[in-house]
Amino acid sequence: MYIKRKIEQKLLDLSASFPVVIVTGARQVGKTTLLKQLSEPERKFVSLDIPDNRIMAIEEPAHFLTKYAPPVIIDEFQYAPNLLPYIKAYVDEHKNYGGFWLTGSQSFVSMKNASESLAGRAGIINLFSLSHSEITGTLFDEYTTNFEKLILRQKAVTPMNKSEVFAKILKGGMPQTYENLPATLQDYFGSYCQTYLSRDIKDLAQVADELSFYKFMQVCSSLATTMIDYTGISKRAGITVNKAKEWVSVLVSSGVIILLQPYFNNALKRVVKTPKMYFMDTGLLCYLRGIDDAEVLMKSVDSGDFFENYVVSEVYKSFTNVCKRPPLYYYRDANNRREIDLIMEHNGVVYPIEIKESTNPDKKAVKNFDAVAPVVNEKMKIGTGSVIANCNDIYPLGKNVWAVPHWFI
Repeated sequence: MYIKRKIEQKLLDLSASFPVVIVTGARQVGKTTLLKQLSEPERKFVSLDIPDNRIMAIEEPAHFLTKYAPPVIIDEFQYAPNLLPYIKAYVDEHKNYGGFWLTGSQSFVSMKNASESLAGRAGIINLFSLSHSEITGTLFDEYTTNFEKLILRQKAVTPMNKSEVFAKILKGGMPQTYENLPATLQDYFGSYCQTYLSRDIKDLAQVADELSFYKFMQVCSSLATTMIDYTGISKRAGITVNKAKEWVSVLVSSGVIILLQPYFNNALKRVVKTPKMYFMDTGLLCYLRGIDDAEVLMKSVDSGDFFENYVVSEVYKSFTNVCKRPPLYYYRDANNRREIDLIMEHNGVVYPIEIKESTNPDKKAVKNFDAVAPVVNEKMKIGTGSVIANCNDIYPLGKNVWAVPHWFI
């Protein structure tokens, strides 16, 4: 069963505007399935996961492009980056749009020389696992704190109780767990990690000891939603600080985590400047933490952190699913006295967002929103705020602040 993706029309628009469309993202998030779903009958398909195809692409790129002339889907193109200059020469000569659709399990901008090879010739999409909006078929646009726009979503959403949301967090959003359910989630994510380590990690980080990298991933999972501490990670994972930085970059470039940058402004004094780490699929996060029961997850002392990670990833996906750069940050002062979980900044307006696991958040949830008040001037304003929670309806929490159920994302 194919689940419709929000990004579909944007992908087709990019294909009509660029010779090359590149879809990057973590393994098994649905990149190939998406392109095959939108592919016209005459478009060829070739996967560089297959050794013979990869050898041809690396050793005989000109012959490869003759055999697989556009329109074509080239799957896992990161295995043959030397192919990109030949694609550039081809599109410069033929000047046709949408001929090449490429997928890769590594961020395009992090690939050595890749950005330069296809600069101005490629439309790029970052795909993550399924969002709640895609799973339920609501297919909302990017998250907004605007009350009038949010209230329009009310007729389309289906409320969730707390048990249901933690079952959703445990399952995550990998398409295969919805399209073809494995025996258990543990079976699926065990196989996923094995494939990720044996294929992607060996190529990206030249890791000789896969168990060391897996231990490192487990350490990172225990630190999700916290400010990244490379020294602490290195000690717990038994690796050097430089290796910890390198491996965190690998998790980012392969789409497993994001680093949420802190918000600071010249008007804000003494704020932290260290990013926070979030996993982009909560199913993988739960697996790495050794949790396989939704009831245990809901009652754990870390349930609030899991809920925060879930909401941040959903808000983040809501922007990438419409091909927009997520304008998302977090705020914390240097004394750790005041923190705001999310800051959206758009067109000179700052929108504060707090995330609460509670079913009935009150005005205490917005007590730190005034921390960003100093940014207000002739160029910067503070917009409507949100408290995203497990509440059943939208309701006011003060002037220009609303409690919002998480399923409105």
